[in-house]
Amino acid sequence: MGYILPPPFDPTPLRVDPVFRTLPPQPQAETRPVATGGRITTQDVTVTAGDGTAMGATIRAPVAPGRHPALVFVQGAGPGLRGEFTTQAEWLARAGIVTLVYDKRSVGYDFRHRDFDLLADDALRALALLRARADVDPARAGLWGVSEGSWVVPIAAARSSDVSFAVLVSAPNVSPMRQVTWALGEQLDRLHAPSGVRELLIRAMGAVDMNFLRYDGLPALRRVHQPVLALYGTRDPSIPFVESSRALTGALADGGNLDYTIRYLDRADHGMRIHGGPFAPGYLQTLANWVRGLPETARPAVRIAGATPVQRFEASDVPAAPWYAGSTVVGLTLCLAAAGYVAGPVAEMVVRLRGRSPAAEANARVWPPIRRRFRRMAWTGLGLLASVVAFITLLVLFSVNQAGAWPAVLAGWLVIRILALLMLLQEVTAVAAVVSGVREGWRPGRSQQVAIAGVLGGTGLLLVAAAYYGLFALPW
Repeated sequence: MGYILPPPFDPTPLRVDPVFRTLPPQPQAETRPVATGGRITTQDVTVTAGDGTAMGATIRAPVAPGRHPALVFVQGAGPGLRGEFTTQAEWLARAGIVTLVYDKRSVGYDFRHRDFDLLADDALRALALLRARADVDPARAGLWGVSEGSWVVPIAAARSSDVSFAVLVSAPNVSPMRQVTWALGEQLDRLHAPSGVRELLIRAMGAVDMNFLRYDGLPALRRVHQPVLALYGTRDPSIPFVESSRALTGALADGGNLDYTIRYLDRADHGMRIHGGPFAPGYLQTLANWVRGLPETARPAVRIAGATPVQRFEASDVPAAPWYAGSTVVGLTLCLAAAGYVAGPVAEMVVRLRGRSPAAEANARVWPPIRRRFRRMAWTGLGLLASVVAFITLLVLFSVNQAGAWPAVLAGWLVIRILALLMLLQEVTAVAAVVSGVREGWRPGRSQQVAIAGVLGGTGLLLVAAAYYGLFALPW
């Protein structure tokens, strides 16, 4: 790894390609009104995955005769229930596009471990269900993926020619780690968080052991030869949208695919909505007109157009934590610290049960004040851990609603830093008190030795962890 402490997180200002400085307006034909008054049918079906997992799904189809274009919605991160896509699935169906939305699998997918290849196979099986319908034009049946789903869709498209097109909504096209790091940096800037907060969270991310965080989606994109529509919002707080589209065009060009359309929608967020409310103007129209117009719309006169995006910093990677700062060692440190804090009281309890008084084992003048110091140290350590957990929870909550957030962020960080300094001071004074007592002739009994080793050792471990995560670092 080559370091004791990771390098400071200092994202580089993004050097914007000239093409992204002023984008041409989106062609009016792409956002022309779409008739959505047609009648539709709704059918609940089951998509059976390769491993036998059954996923509930809903197909919405126009009643109008003939074969229609079709698309499958591939979910982003999280539980991915089909109800999330009801509004746009119905809208597109009334516009003449058969849609399928399915419940994301819960077997083989969790917060820590995600198999994008497995999810791609699920999407292909859902698409096969659509292609088998008599009212679907198999030459215009494709996949739509949002956020995490945009890592899944290219895998499926590269694997099977049955995917006629790919729609990528808010596609990061950088590793999940780089995406999260960029989003975290933007969020902390909006909250006016001190630089130390950023260092704490970035170092914590480096210790996270999740198999998908270093995933590279570019190899799959290089093997995509179907038409691609990529939609981005200029108010998306979750992805580095300029770098994302630049990575997309580069990967497709490397694979010889020039059939791509990239559109930036003004004020749209990660879900193509305005502040989480209604869909951004032109989003559904652009999607419907592009899908219905295939194959003519596959290669537009202007490949990149729309509102001009502004991305200030590059998406920086986070180096993996060295072994001594990994999640396993950190978890072991916390367990040892907790064990140390309870060791003293347990040892005294055992002594009392055996009928031996702790007071008889120690100088009554030396031990009681030391014991009080140890109790205060234990409470400070527990308070610090609770404060860190509460602070991170606070940041997550403020990512949804940032109104009046920055004073609370500053106050929370101040509490954490004060508790860390207090714990350091308590450790130093407690060690001095123990050394002074021993010099005066005090000989601690066995239970007292356990308490000394447990509390001083546990606090020492917490202090080392606090130092690694920058709680004593400057600037504040």
